[in-house]
Order: sequence, then C-alpha cells, then structure tokens
Amino acid sequence: MNFLEERILSDGNIKQGNILKIDNFLNHQIDVDIMRQIAYELKRRFCGVEVNKILTIEASGIAIATMLGDVYNVPVVFAKKSETANSTDDNYVSHAYSFTHKKMNKVFVSKPYLHPTDKVLIVDDFLAEGQSVHALIDLVHQAGGEVAGIGVAVEKGQQKGGATLREEGYRLESIAIIDEMNWETQEIVFRKRE
Repeated sequence: MNFLEERILSDGNIKQGNILKIDNFLNHQIDVDIMRQIAYELKRRFCGVEVNKILTIEASGIAIATMLGDVYNVPVVFAKKSETANSTDDNYVSHAYSFTHKKMNKVFVSKPYLHPTDKVLIVDDFLAEGQSVHALIDLVHQAGGEVAGIGVAVEKGQQKGGATLREEGYRLESIAIIDEMNWETQEIVFRKRE
C-alpha cells in the first residue's frame, strides 16, 4: 500500500453516490506534504518523458500541478471554468461534464499559454469518467501540442475514465486506483499493482 492509499483509508469518507470525500487533505484543505509526495511520485513515474508544461483544470488540480511544476521547473497552466474581466477573447475552448458537480463546464486556456512545441503533462486530483481530462487533451490538441502523459492522484477504477484513456493510447499514471467503494461499510478496495 502506498502513502496516498494509506491516507485515503485513514481520512477518507465515502458518501452515497460513489463520492469519496478527502477534502481534509486533497481538495479543500491542502496537506502540502501529501502534495509534495504526489508530485515526486508522478515525476518518478514519468522519468524519461520530456515535459515542458503542466496543465490542469481549476480548482482542485492546481495544488498538485503547482508542486509538480516546481519539481519539473516548468510553467503550470490551468484551464479556467469561468471568464473574468481580465480574460482574453483569444482562447482554446472545450467542454467537460463534472461528475462531482453534476454539470457541464465550459473550460478555456488563453492561447498565449499553450503552443505547438509544448509537451504537456496533464494532472488532476480525481479521475472518474474522464470528462475533464478529455477536455484538457482537446485544449492541448487545439494548440497543436503533444500530450506527454496524464498523472492523477486518485482514479475511480470502477468508472470508465481510466480504461478509456488507456484504450486511446495515453500514458496514464494514477497513484491510487480504487476498484470498489461501499458507503454503507466505508470499505475501500484498491487495485493491486504488479
């Protein structure tokens, strides 16, 4: 069992509807040490892969992406879900359905921040159905860049996102893959690693 699986077992709480609540260390309150460990583990897993940019989606992926950008010493870009007064009109735009929020989000990255020469490592906190990751892949492809890989903290292996991305030929590294969760018993079964 790895460090993230151990932390999920000690601090996680399963909610009805296949929701894993780990917001006390990953996506509401941030445990910087866990973020650092995730970043180093993803860098280890992508050893030898050329990466010159990290891409995530707001908001929960930003902490992991920032730590990973520091480890790689490359820029971090995050796709925004809402426009602000200082947003540019020249954007790459895609759409992603959020499993957690149960709504479709328009996501965008300003064109100056993604280029055809970019070798992008996509990062997120959770992977369920894969909609957010597919939107990020779309943004990279719109810019003419290359997806160097996809790094995820927690993959819900009982949902189709991870399997679909692997079938599509993307290199996906998930630190913890959950194959079963039971909200009544609070039991979590992690995928065994070779």
